[in-house]
Amino acid sequence: MARLVFGMNVSLDGYVDHMAFAPDPTLFRHFIEEAQQQTGSVYGRTMYEVMRYWDDAHPEWSTDEQAFAAAWRKQQKWVVSRSLTSVGPNANLVEGDLERAMRELKARHSGEIEVAGPGLANSLTALGLIDEYRIYLHPVVLGHGTPYFAGPRPRLRLVTHDRVGEDVVRLVYVPG
Repeated sequence: MARLVFGMNVSLDGYVDHMAFAPDPTLFRHFIEEAQQQTGSVYGRTMYEVMRYWDDAHPEWSTDEQAFAAAWRKQQKWVVSRSLTSVGPNANLVEGDLERAMRELKARHSGEIEVAGPGLANSLTALGLIDEYRIYLHPVVLGHGTPYFAGPRPRLRLVTHDRVGEDVVRLVYVPG
């Protein structure tokens, strides 16, 4: 059975905003390795449209950016949306009952499936479907934005923590 994992870069005050701060090279390589090992990713419409950037080749990309793009393109993707009518390569549109669709997805696959975006994670948290939360805590204070926990505040238990790169602490929690 697959596990749904929600992980994102987070400011010290709990916000996610990929435009306000980005991973350093060490953390970016960590994300490349994760993407290479994951079974796939589940996206909401907004995050999927942001990530479609990696579908196109850019000659100016660094070796690491090319590696991430290759891992992302290879990965199976499931896109939860009420408004999209089609999705790009290696992606499937998820329509209808979200809970049923995610339970079936978890049952049909093994390994780790990334949950991308706080909006979708909010819905899956409310349904009790997220198996692990990874907070990549950056030394940045935003003061506003989209919170990592945009809805239900699940009861969590810390299972591990480590430093990734110079300034980021990874905190891994499971429901409990």
